[in-house]
Amino acid sequence: MSSRPRRLCARLAAGFVAVASLGACVSKSDVQMVQGEVALLRAETLRRDSTRAAQLGEVIQLQQRIMDSLAVSRRTVGQLKGDIASDLYNIQQQLVQLQELTGQSQQRLSELHTQLEARGAQIEASPSGAPPAPGDSAQPESGGSASADQMYEASLAQLRRGSTATARLGLREMLRTYPTSPRAPDALYFIGQSFAAENPDSAAAYYTQVVEKYSSSPRAGSALYNLGLLAERRKDTAKAREAYQRVVQQYPQSDEAALARDRLKALGR
Repeated sequence: MSSRPRRLCARLAAGFVAVASLGACVSKSDVQMVQGEVALLRAETLRRDSTRAAQLGEVIQLQQRIMDSLAVSRRTVGQLKGDIASDLYNIQQQLVQLQELTGQSQQRLSELHTQLEARGAQIEASPSGAPPAPGDSAQPESGGSASADQMYEASLAQLRRGSTATARLGLREMLRTYPTSPRAPDALYFIGQSFAAENPDSAAAYYTQVVEKYSSSPRAGSALYNLGLLAERRKDTAKAREAYQRVVQQYPQSDEAALARDRLKALGR
């Protein structure tokens, strides 16, 4: 209670004491004074109650806003959990599919490995020591043999996975079995690619075979451009420039021709 209401209460108490002590001697003005003090006390009490009610209302409104915000946050978190669960399920499904594809590749590789071992045994068992005559790409030597396309795709899958030795083994076997296959320039090119990082000289040898044996193949321009890159790596600017110029002249419409022009500009022609 503030000082003013306390003073009012004190004055009222004093007035009542005066009334009690004076009895019949209380005047009308004294009664009016007491009534005025009571009215002031009531007004002050009402004002204070009104202020407290307003403050309480603000607190209630703030509490309601906080509760509403928490409810929205709960809904948002629930939705986020649902989205995360859905994403995790999709990822798991993709992993399952990837495992299935990997399993198929491993199975195909095992089949190729078995075929290679069988062919090696046939060569060793041959009286002359010579391998059997290779068949056409569309006509495998035996009903259980893989086609050129199958051997090529399986080997290329191994190359993409980083198994360069296995990829080379499969591509070489494909070339030995199907030397006239349309896939032959592709196989030679990717054997070169498998050597590019670890053995540039071997890579150059296979690229050169592509250029010389299959000059009309789309791989020839790529192989010739790669020969230029290998020459640049050896700091042999003259051979690099020669290779790039051949790409531009012999394969002017290829993507490699545009790259070769850029390299020629960088080398200053």
